[in-house]
Amino acid sequence: MNLVVVGAGEMGRWIADTVDAAVAFTDADPEIAADAAADREARAVDPDTEETFDAVCLAVPMSAVADAVADYAPNAERAIFDISGIMADPLAAMADHAPDCERASLHPLFAPPRVPGNVAVVPDADGPVLDAIYEDMREAGNTVFETTAAEHDDAMETVQAGAHTAVLAYALVAGDVREEFATPVSAQLTDVAATVTEGSPDVYSEIQSAFDGADAIVDAAERIAAADAEAFAALYNEAKTNVGTDERVRHE
Repeated sequence: MNLVVVGAGEMGRWIADTVDAAVAFTDADPEIAADAAADREARAVDPDTEETFDAVCLAVPMSAVADAVADYAPNAERAIFDISGIMADPLAAMADHAPDCERASLHPLFAPPRVPGNVAVVPDADGPVLDAIYEDMREAGNTVFETTAAEHDDAMETVQAGAHTAVLAYALVAGDVREEFATPVSAQLTDVAATVTEGSPDVYSEIQSAFDGADAIVDAAERIAAADAEAFAALYNEAKTNVGTDERVRHE
C-alpha cells in the first residue's frame, strides 16, 4: 500500500509510524513535510501534487479538514480517511468528493507521546485498505472501536472540551504552594494540568471551538460556589453518582 499523509505534524507522523505502507508526506509548509520524511523511510511531495495513492490520510486541523478532503480526494485511488478529531464534517465531505472510495473518520484519543491508546472509528464505506489500517493500529497496541459521528461528537463535549476547561481553570487559579502541601487530589490535578499544557495551544483552541462543554463547567462551578451546606451535599452526591464512585469502590 502507498499512503500520502496530508499534514506532517505529530499525528501525521504517528500514522506514518503505525501503518505498514510506503508513505509520502505533504504539508502546507513543505519544510515540515521534508523534515517528517527525513526522520523515517518516507518522501515529501508538493502540496499541489497530482500523484495518486492507494490511500489518503488527512491529518489536518479540524477547521481545515473539509477543505482538505475536497483538495486531496482526487489523489485517492482506493481509500480516504481523516484523523482530525471531528467526525460529521469530514465524512460528509468524503461522501461528496470521494463516493467511490473506502471512507472513514478516525480519532486517536491521545497525543503521540502517550501511545498506544484508544482510536474511535466511524466507518462510512469500509474495505480491505481501511481494514488493513485498523489492523496495523491494533498490532501497535491500540484499541480500535466503532462509534457514530453523533456519539463521538457528544462525547467530546465531556472528555475534551469540558475536561480541558476544568483542568485549565484549576491551573490558572493554582497558587504557588510548596510541594509538601500537596494532597492526593491536588497532586493528580497538577499532573493532569502538566499533561494538558505540554501540547500546542492551537490544538486545544480548535477543540474548544469545535465542541460545546466549557459553559457547562462554568455553570457547575458557579452552582458549587453558591451552594449552602444542603445544596452542596446534593451536588456532591450527584457528582458521586455521575462518576460511579460507589460502583468502583464495590469492585475494588
